[in-house]
Amino acid sequence: MPVKGSARAGEGSFTVLPGRIIRSWRGLSPAARLVLAGILAVALTMALAATRMAGSAGAASSRYEAENATISQGAVATNHLNYSGTGFVDYTNVVGSYVEWTVNAPAAGPATLRIHYANGSTVNRPMDIRVNGTVVSAGLAFNPTRNWDTWADATLTATLNAGTNTVRATATTATGGPNVDYLDVDVAAPPSTYQAENATLSQAVVATNHLNYTGTGFVDYNNVAGGYVEFSVTPASAGTATLVFRYANGGTANRPMDIRVNGTVVSAGLGFGPTGNWDTWQTVSVTTTLIPGANAVRATATTAGGGPNLDSLTVTNGGGTDWSVAMVESTMTRFTPGTIGTWSYQVGLYMYGEYLVYQRTHDPRYLAYIKSWVDRFVDSSGNISQTFNNLDSMLSGRLLVILSRETGDPRYRTAAAKIRTRLDTYPRTTDGGFWHGTTRPSQLWSDGVFMVNPFLAEYGKQFNDSSYANDETSKQLAVYASHLQQGNGLMRHAYDEAKVQTWADPVTGLSPEFWCRAVGWFGMALIDVLEIIPADHPRRAELVTILRNLVAGYAQYQDPVTGRWFEVVDKGSRSDNWTETSCSSMYTFTISRAVERGYVDASYRSVASRGYQGVLAKISLGSDGLTNLVDVVVGTNVGTYSYYVGRTRATNDFHGLGAFLIMNEQLVRTGG
Repeated sequence: MPVKGSARAGEGSFTVLPGRIIRSWRGLSPAARLVLAGILAVALTMALAATRMAGSAGAASSRYEAENATISQGAVATNHLNYSGTGFVDYTNVVGSYVEWTVNAPAAGPATLRIHYANGSTVNRPMDIRVNGTVVSAGLAFNPTRNWDTWADATLTATLNAGTNTVRATATTATGGPNVDYLDVDVAAPPSTYQAENATLSQAVVATNHLNYTGTGFVDYNNVAGGYVEFSVTPASAGTATLVFRYANGGTANRPMDIRVNGTVVSAGLGFGPTGNWDTWQTVSVTTTLIPGANAVRATATTAGGGPNLDSLTVTNGGGTDWSVAMVESTMTRFTPGTIGTWSYQVGLYMYGEYLVYQRTHDPRYLAYIKSWVDRFVDSSGNISQTFNNLDSMLSGRLLVILSRETGDPRYRTAAAKIRTRLDTYPRTTDGGFWHGTTRPSQLWSDGVFMVNPFLAEYGKQFNDSSYANDETSKQLAVYASHLQQGNGLMRHAYDEAKVQTWADPVTGLSPEFWCRAVGWFGMALIDVLEIIPADHPRRAELVTILRNLVAGYAQYQDPVTGRWFEVVDKGSRSDNWTETSCSSMYTFTISRAVERGYVDASYRSVASRGYQGVLAKISLGSDGLTNLVDVVVGTNVGTYSYYVGRTRATNDFHGLGAFLIMNEQLVRTGG
């Protein structure tokens, strides 16, 4: 049966016909036949080698070339550049054409699937992805890649069975699929469990006097600070790993422990809360980085009550949990688009984070969830019942720009234009800074720069309004920084031009403290605007300087123990101050992106890495399988030191969820 190439414009095609090869062979001279036979032998040897390599799935990443897969209504081709292996698959321009790989997994569990493709056309060529016959991603996008020589990845996660699995990519439109080069499959190595009774103990003993432990016993810590259990852990591969401690705490109080990896604290005061009784076991987890060979993982009691009873440590390479996906899935389980909340910057921030996860995974449910929420507020004509009399109300406008681009529905542009038009008459300070709100006259809050400027920059780019948008956003950031940024690089929370607010210094108009999340909003706004304004914009160098000074300030005040940042940033030495999760996520994102773009020296990468580890220590899976992100400060006005540190420390607050997703997508993409 012939395997035909497509006839799509710009790609070319060819046909592989066994009969044609035979007829051509018959017409060749003996010498020519020897040459052709040699070429075919080499090609066959390479193909078989590629097949063997692709078929031997390891514990980490395995590549499966498309040309070695089962092909229906498609052809192996070589007429474009930059593919791997011996060719790529050119789908026929019909619905239903597919490539199906047979892949092997050493154990059942989640895997990351990356399909390497090229799409030189101008339209998306979506495909349904099936694993073992079940659709795991319907209409996964394979968007244009500029030309047929440029390749990109479409990524999704799926659960594989132990042993043999089939992965099929099927075209869903009459234009067929893209050109497909290969499938990469990343499967986490099976977890390794280390029994506590076999570890090194200090001020602790092996016991068996409670039920439901694993192995031959568990470790009972002495009731003193400093007792520890130290495991010697040899990972399947170096890199990110999740450490899961199984413990029991029949007391009524938390028994926190410091977790050290190779002598460095990766989680200070990790909570081991009560489990109800000493026969009931739970887990807590920490994500860290392991080196090749043996690693020392030590859990040290920090209070006079000692540690909990410790049963085991389970180590999963590759991070174990995709925390972005787990957080989005957990939030979608907890809330429908109708119950998650009203039009607000907090929910909008979370939705923007979910969109970033959608961009990586292409899970259509994520975009549909965002759209369903936005559609509660935008009617069929594009009307939106918001006055936009404060900057906070504008952040979610970013989703209007996104949905206009993703869906092509003109009503989202109509709704977004209402925000843009409001800015024409929006009140300003005498030097042009947008007031935080009409009920906050003459006030510039650091928070406000993120509420409006990323939206405006993206609106200008999307709707041909860049001349105004680029000038306005860069001006706003510069004006705000001229008042708020101090000699240490950080931003004060707010400035009152009228100098009449109770918090305002009568001379400078500034608020008294560096509140952590306000400073984080500013950093993310700088990054997002710099992503859009052109390289030759007259204010670009000024914004980069503001960012460099800010990143230096972040680095100066990072907590050396936890890697996080304090609620009041510059006063970490005070006993009532505490490290806050949302701002730590924001700072980590800003530093990582600033290093990636070359705005700051590469040495700051270690600051971002420590911040990332610190934030990961604040997320875990509960007994219901849903994520919990702790120590997120709730919405906060301008105030004093005591006001800030006394604010509620919430779990799963949307400020934290959104900031975490923004950070995690950046660090996942750049390798942490």
